[in-house]
Amino acid sequence: MLFADLVATSAAVTSTSARSAKVAALADLLGRCLPDEVAIAVPVLTGAPRQGKIGVGWRTAFAVEIEPATAPTLTVHDVDDALDALAETSGTGSAATRAQLLAGLFSRATADEGEFLRRLLVGELRQGALAGVMTEAVARAAGIPVASVRRAAMFAGDLSTAAVVALTGGAAGLDELVLRPLHPVLPMLAASSPTVADAVARFDRSSVEWKLDGIRVQAHRAGDDVRLFTRNLNDVTDQLPAAAALVRSLPADSFVLDGEAVGGDLRFFDCLHVDGAHLVDHPLVDRLAALELVAGPWRVPGIVTADAVEAERFLHEAIAAGHEGVMVKDAASPYEAGRRGASWRKVKPVRTLDLVVLAVEWGSGRRRGWLSNIHLGARAPDGSFLMVGKTFKGMTDEMLRWQTETFQALQTSADGQVVHLRPEIVVEIALDGVHESDRYPGGVGLRFARVKRYRPDKRAAEADTIESIRAMLV
Repeated sequence: MLFADLVATSAAVTSTSARSAKVAALADLLGRCLPDEVAIAVPVLTGAPRQGKIGVGWRTAFAVEIEPATAPTLTVHDVDDALDALAETSGTGSAATRAQLLAGLFSRATADEGEFLRRLLVGELRQGALAGVMTEAVARAAGIPVASVRRAAMFAGDLSTAAVVALTGGAAGLDELVLRPLHPVLPMLAASSPTVADAVARFDRSSVEWKLDGIRVQAHRAGDDVRLFTRNLNDVTDQLPAAAALVRSLPADSFVLDGEAVGGDLRFFDCLHVDGAHLVDHPLVDRLAALELVAGPWRVPGIVTADAVEAERFLHEAIAAGHEGVMVKDAASPYEAGRRGASWRKVKPVRTLDLVVLAVEWGSGRRRGWLSNIHLGARAPDGSFLMVGKTFKGMTDEMLRWQTETFQALQTSADGQVVHLRPEIVVEIALDGVHESDRYPGGVGLRFARVKRYRPDKRAAEADTIESIRAMLV
């Protein structure tokens, strides 16, 4: 397939706000792809090529000035091969090599293809073809219920694998994609609730658990083999040897546990599989019973209740123990990747938001020479980011040094003292509330925003939404 077909489909998706039209355009393209082309097209059209971060910044991508091709000749495989070569380039002389590779690629690309590729490389492919829309498109192209595709993608760990299977093997093929220890599973995620009472009122019974301020870790074991994965499915087993040793010591031969790493220690809050039994479809209370048997001493403390007063009391105990709040979960809910149904709710009295750094300002006075004041963005429905505030509060000297070193590599442009960045870095912001504001495009501003920490474990697509921030208005 010509790469121009992907570019044309992207343009069609961008030009409409109707979800059904986006799904139809993507499904039509997928129906015309060969299986190996599907594995390329799905991640590219969702703005996340399978090669991951390729190491090409804005300056490099847009500095290549070359006469575009007059007619499309690039295939999707040509582009995929070029991205492979770029991703594999490192070390001394890599900048010059990347420039040569890009020049060769852009010389074969039409003007539209070149523009698409530049935006893809720097992470600015904002077209509304997000994972949810693409999942529906795969289901439509394959004639399979979207729930089946979603479930298969959870077990496969990525949508592109599920897409290839759906379009080649149909529903029967998807049924073969099951949970397997040592293979990461897309994680279940939480929405937010303003109070414990609001969260508890949503469910007949709730599991109320301490919300630990750690890094999400999925622990897998099969015999003596152990793997630890982050929420982004990166393998961090070698970085957490003590945690791996703990997992290896637990009293079961094979399992998949969900939990948090806090200061090198592991604490678990869910059990997806144990000794051959898949538990993702079981109610949470059953999974917690299994978790107690496998890892009782290392469970995150929690209670099961329908009483908002008891849940509120447990929240105060969590805060008193030094934690940031509680998770309130539907005790009857299965384990499903993402936030569908919002069966998990986080309640944090000290309000925090995960926002994306859109720009940063050079400091003055004591902070002269450092990149300091950061511009903060929330995720919009179309995948773009709307600025909701800025802050320099809460930054240590070590953080300022890190920002200055890191952010310059993400620069897309500069306007006086303001350095605009690729929207990739997620930062956790503590705040006292929000207010209506016509100063920012999102229509809201943050009260007393301060930096709590940066979140390398989160992608920009997982940042808090503008809708959730507007819901905080009182």
